[in-house]
Amino acid sequence: MGTVSHLHDRTRPVAHRIASEEEALDIARTLAGEFAPGASDRDINRVLPYAELDLLAQSGLLGITLPSEYDGIDVSNAVLADVIAILAEADSAIAEVPQSHFQFIEALRLAGTEEQKKFFYARALAGDLFAGAIVEQPRAENGQPTRLTSEGIGHRINSRKYYSTGVLFSDWVVVSALDLQEKPVFALLSRKADGLQVIDDWDGFGQRTAASGTTVLQNVYVNADSVVRDKTAEPHSTIASIGQIIHASIDLGIARAAFADLLGFLRSKSATDIVGDPLAHSRIGQIVVALEAATAMLERAGKKIDFAQVNGNDAQIAQAVVSAAAARATASRTALDVVDALFELAGPAATKIGLNFDRHWRNIRTHMADEPLRRIHRELGTTQLSSASIAPGSPA
Repeated sequence: MGTVSHLHDRTRPVAHRIASEEEALDIARTLAGEFAPGASDRDINRVLPYAELDLLAQSGLLGITLPSEYDGIDVSNAVLADVIAILAEADSAIAEVPQSHFQFIEALRLAGTEEQKKFFYARALAGDLFAGAIVEQPRAENGQPTRLTSEGIGHRINSRKYYSTGVLFSDWVVVSALDLQEKPVFALLSRKADGLQVIDDWDGFGQRTAASGTTVLQNVYVNADSVVRDKTAEPHSTIASIGQIIHASIDLGIARAAFADLLGFLRSKSATDIVGDPLAHSRIGQIVVALEAATAMLERAGKKIDFAQVNGNDAQIAQAVVSAAAARATASRTALDVVDALFELAGPAATKIGLNFDRHWRNIRTHMADEPLRRIHRELGTTQLSSASIAPGSPA
């Protein structure tokens, strides 16, 4: 416990060392129990979850996907999905913050040097949070993507990145760029780097406390050994699939939270007439089936990604892509259906501002905005029609 990590000019103890997948799930449930009671108030008043993210960092969950040779426990992707879904049911904004963190850990596994892995994996194990500054919108003021420029033995970077989820809470900022050879890379920057500014300008009506604001980079220096190749779009990459199951897990968590609020409301005195309605019972039964199906698809997708990480062949990776995308589409649709049922069955009394049930609809709609169902379906269809595609039911 002799070292500390820095976050927002504060210090925190080095993270707990998790020993097993079972312990990781237990810790996630414990944290969820602490996060859930204040989630609605944080949403209504937009109170950013600094304290909650400190607890997440100290819990050790940010290091659970690290390879065993770097002192991690290398949890299965199904367990990672479970952890995220548990946290998302408590507070979906908090669960969204570490999405790019886990994707970067995978990017480092695929393309990092031995020295980079030792250093950055150690930081994750200590509880440091990595957050992505990826999106340029518009593409850039001069119509060009972000590029590294040469500066002695290192680089400089100038950019303005939007929708930088979690950067406000981070220790390290993962910035997408093109290197001097026009290859996509990630530049790893300390959150306190000179010239790096995070603007808390996120004003979306949902996921309000994920702080998906703007990151401004003004002539920021990048060490040569802090640049990692970005293999996200390459054929043999599992980075995007991990991102998809995390997104799916967040959607599943939102669905579970809305369902819990629905059941709690229907069991209350406010809705005694609904409790005896057989049609309401049938509708609730349909939701139970949908939630179980979404959960099973996430577990299947996690296993497919596990296989792809171990074998790394085209067939395994194609299966992972299909399963992860299908899991996300299913979880998204399920969340929308549950939120509709919440207001359909609970009626006018459920619309009271004090209950804040509408946050579930706002959260799922906001979270789905970057990857609408029509796009997921189109990409799955395109994959299946291509000559290299593998049918979803094919053996792994």
